[in-house]
Amino acid sequence: MSTSPPRTDDTKFLAKAETLIEALPYFQRYKGRTFVVKYGGHAMGDPKAAREFAEDIVLLKAVGINPVVVHGGGPQIGAMLKRLGVESSFVDGLRVTDKATAEIAEMVLSGAINKELVGWIAAAGGKAIGISGKDGGLVTATKVERTTKDPESNIERVVDLGFVGEPSEVDTTILDTASAAGMIPVVAPIGAGKDGHTYNINADTMAGAIAAALGAARLFLLTDVKGVLDKDGELVTDLDPAAIQKLREEGAITGGMIPKLETCVQAVEAGCEAAVVLDGRVPHAMLLEFFTSHGAGTLIRA
Repeated sequence: MSTSPPRTDDTKFLAKAETLIEALPYFQRYKGRTFVVKYGGHAMGDPKAAREFAEDIVLLKAVGINPVVVHGGGPQIGAMLKRLGVESSFVDGLRVTDKATAEIAEMVLSGAINKELVGWIAAAGGKAIGISGKDGGLVTATKVERTTKDPESNIERVVDLGFVGEPSEVDTTILDTASAAGMIPVVAPIGAGKDGHTYNINADTMAGAIAAALGAARLFLLTDVKGVLDKDGELVTDLDPAAIQKLREEGAITGGMIPKLETCVQAVEAGCEAAVVLDGRVPHAMLLEFFTSHGAGTLIRA
């Protein structure tokens, strides 16, 4: 019997086998459940990252989990508006969207970005279907209203954001039908209002509303940071609403992370099992978070 050490290739394949064994209980536990994944940020402009993301999504489907992808596209909309000479302004991070901007946003989100992502998933061996919140009555939107306070007079005034909306109703029929047929829904954050207008919806908000309506096992928000950090800059791996509020009071949670965590809390309190904020720049971060014991981001439960 040989006593020689394992070859390098043997060691590599053994590590892969051990990873699959570690993941097996998770495969079994979540077979038939739904994961909603918000995709955006750095990965959308990087072909290698996009290809790896698509492979992860196809793997989830292959092991019996039903992924639903909701994508953003703010930078791409901004680039198209600039190319067309359309000026943009923002209030609390939301783009003020007039009729022309809304039409361009729908063109970019439901057209170029959505179909590119469908193509990446197809190239990875999956069957994706690109839709928006308007298709099949998936998302009914209502107009977002915001107020700002004048720093001098301290008087609040209503700001008209134009055709910016938020989900008021979610009908998951089209998602259920697509998933049951073996397809992966890829959703652009556009919704129709009862007033007949088309509204641009924040992708995080859209993903959270869909995750809640589906009773998803996980909502993944892929970001450009490694997760939620405490006041010392260390990753916080587990949070609940009370802990989130404490971090806000300490000043550890600021800026764009605040609305992301508000979305997570709303989702888990409305029916989603758990939400995860993690770094989409890390290769296969979603798989590391879910299918390994050490995880890769911040998990939020109710």
